[in-house]
Amino acid sequence: MGKKEQEYKGFEQGPIRPPSEAFSLLVRVTRNCPWNRCKFCPVYKGTRFSLRDPEHVKADIDSVYNAIRLIENAAGSDGSVSRQKIYEISQKVDKKDYAAFNAALNWMASGMRSVFLQDANSLIIKPDDLIGILAHLKMRFPMVERVTSYARSHTICRIPAKKLAAIREAGLSRIHIGLESGSDRVLEFVKKGVTKAEHIEAGIKVKEAGFELSEYVMPGLGGVDWSREHALETADALNRINPDFIRLRTLAIPQGVPLYDDYMAGRFKKCTDMMVARELLVFIEALDGITSMVTSDHILNLFSEVEGRLPDDKEKMTRAIDAFLAMDPSDQVLYQVGRRLTIFDSMDDMNDESKKARVRALCEQAGVTPDNVDSVIEEAVNRFI
Repeated sequence: MGKKEQEYKGFEQGPIRPPSEAFSLLVRVTRNCPWNRCKFCPVYKGTRFSLRDPEHVKADIDSVYNAIRLIENAAGSDGSVSRQKIYEISQKVDKKDYAAFNAALNWMASGMRSVFLQDANSLIIKPDDLIGILAHLKMRFPMVERVTSYARSHTICRIPAKKLAAIREAGLSRIHIGLESGSDRVLEFVKKGVTKAEHIEAGIKVKEAGFELSEYVMPGLGGVDWSREHALETADALNRINPDFIRLRTLAIPQGVPLYDDYMAGRFKKCTDMMVARELLVFIEALDGITSMVTSDHILNLFSEVEGRLPDDKEKMTRAIDAFLAMDPSDQVLYQVGRRLTIFDSMDDMNDESKKARVRALCEQAGVTPDNVDSVIEEAVNRFI
């Protein structure tokens, strides 16, 4: 485990948060990732993990609180603050406090309803330290409705059930876990550092402690060789957990991650979009006996329609995939390119002739065909990442 810092260096925030936490205040409890070996993840490579002193985290919370008070005190009789007034206040803020001021301003604009604890595995700190941070957060911002964090299944398995329940009681309400796959072969190959059994144990433990649970699934992570196994084993794990949310994050392999080296060397065979679509269909059809909300809220996903509440919306989700697979290859190319370039939001946009014409012109200009579409998309996705 990383060492705690000795000197407070001011307010700080980490590099990422879940898309669902776009409007949350980001409170950095740890820096980077204590595992940092997953072959597919580029986020923390080349960085060292460290714990932040709980008192420093509380100081960050205080800095945001003080900035909010400063802004609120400048409000007019109707409670609003003009841009000019905000600018005037910002000019008086000490340089070391400006990051906290900016975070406070953005959070106020978002309604101040949720907080996300960073970085990759906040629950790795001592439970009593986390409980103290949550108590301080509640004292400063009693109106907050949701406090969430990433966690590794391996870490959850090691926390005593009573301590996990105490963390929930202190105010942490939702835990995001990167399941990625339920296949032990896939998990071992990508060096996830956890087994299917541990994923299931952790998921059930989180639910029993009273948390909302988001499990992240990575379509395509099994590659060509393990695609079906990946789909079925992942669905089986989730059927045993019944998480509140199943969030889809399609695999991308940017340069610089270890999986890219495997890909270039032929040790990993990347699925085409068509293969991922078929894999996703197998996965959705295999989800059974659970009431999870499936979300597809990331641009790397080919289908935004694969979203809804199980079991009621399963047919709607599979229908969208079936419709894509039944398309003429030329239309499939148009949809793939249009979606990856964010011209299309959903399959419905294939009915928009102006958008289709725009995408068709781009495909003709770039020479995109059914034979090369996946390599063209791969390049575009890597630029996005």
